[in-house]
Amino acid sequence: MIKVGDTLPASTLMEFSEVEGGGCSIGPNPVDVAKASAGKTIALFALPGAFTPTCSAKHVPGYIQKFDELKAAGVDEIWCVSVNDAFVMGAWARDQKSGAKVRMLADGDAAFTKATGLTLDLTGKGMGLRSNRYSMLVKDGKVASLNIEAPGKFEVSDAATMLAQAKP
Repeated sequence: MIKVGDTLPASTLMEFSEVEGGGCSIGPNPVDVAKASAGKTIALFALPGAFTPTCSAKHVPGYIQKFDELKAAGVDEIWCVSVNDAFVMGAWARDQKSGAKVRMLADGDAAFTKATGLTLDLTGKGMGLRSNRYSMLVKDGKVASLNIEAPGKFEVSDAATMLAQAKP
């Protein structure tokens, strides 16, 4: 399992773009994790699935609400990672009105999630292999802090915890 001090796993996530520009075409675009995190401070949080109750009611809204404070604390970008496809993450971004505040990144085949060792098997609930709920502060591609939730909990991966860890 990934731990503080480790480098994020080399992988590619997918991001749905609504408009063409900045080298991105409309639709799913690859995001090389190593390149996208280089030289940046990232508040990364992951969750079991788009449109799920806790994720939609608390997790994503909390990071949207704390966006300005996280930026003031030195966070360059906020990433939301879920084992869903880019089309679902794009629809969820529209639903959550995450705009330019939270990058909704799809880990469609769970490659990133498996590489972190933070998988959650929800096969019995009809969801298959998913990501555990967690957050991490990433500085220049390395994990500076890691907050892993206990099963069924939402206590340490929230935006307030991340903000406290991001403050110098």
